[in-house]
Amino acid sequence: MTTHETPDALVVQGVDVETRALKMLATLTGARSIAGLGNGAFRLVGAGPHEHIAGFCAAEKLDWAWVPAARRLDALKLAVFDMDSTLITIECIDELADFAGCRDKVSEITAAAMRGELDYPSSLRRRVKLLAGIDASALDTVYRERLRFSPGAESLLRRLRTLGVRTLLVSGGFTYFTDRVCEQLQIDHARSNRLVIEDGRLTGEIEGDIVDADAKAAELASHARHLGIGASGVLAVGDGANDLKMMALASTSVAWRAKPAVQAAATHAINHAGLDGVLNLFNPAAD
Repeated sequence: MTTHETPDALVVQGVDVETRALKMLATLTGARSIAGLGNGAFRLVGAGPHEHIAGFCAAEKLDWAWVPAARRLDALKLAVFDMDSTLITIECIDELADFAGCRDKVSEITAAAMRGELDYPSSLRRRVKLLAGIDASALDTVYRERLRFSPGAESLLRRLRTLGVRTLLVSGGFTYFTDRVCEQLQIDHARSNRLVIEDGRLTGEIEGDIVDADAKAAELASHARHLGIGASGVLAVGDGANDLKMMALASTSVAWRAKPAVQAAATHAINHAGLDGVLNLFNPAAD
């Protein structure tokens, strides 16, 4: 995790943060004090850089981040999210592949695409082609029975709404799911791919241009221009190689339980805390 801004304090968070680990980390970094942020997050005030922070936190299953003094919640104007394996816990296309009897094959292609090993548009068309012929009711079954929000997603979006932050969902997935996720989480706008359905069955085709890495970045840039803001007012959260270009346009980018290449490129990574841990990467709004 890297940032080019001057750090103010070290924030650590996780599911079950032990007092022992916090005290050891404070000693390691020379922190003056430890302040609770709530929900398993703590700020180590006066902490200094140390080469063993990353290793210590990995061993203790803690996320860690340097939070710059200038990065405030009241300056955040636009938050952009990926959907599959980010806001939700599943890859919808992999779940749909169950109904076509080709889950393993589709999952293999999905994983390679998310690692950046395959061209995303062509890999998506290959996967969707394998879904040809399945009943369109499978979409509803996946949504009702398998789609779940990632831990902390609902509380994060709720908090962003109270702050007046514009929210955007950009997904290489499908409109059937993004429309419903946006409605449930009250996300302002979404862009994704539309599956072609004829006579109640998937044809194995996608309508129009595919939403790939370039399209995601372009959508973020368009909304930022409309709001009249620069990168400093933008947050982007994703998990795969398809998210890297949009994440590069945000001053705060979060790799959510992501592939190694994405974690290396993002300003921060969250592997243990809930998605609402993103809020702890900002200083509180000014009074």
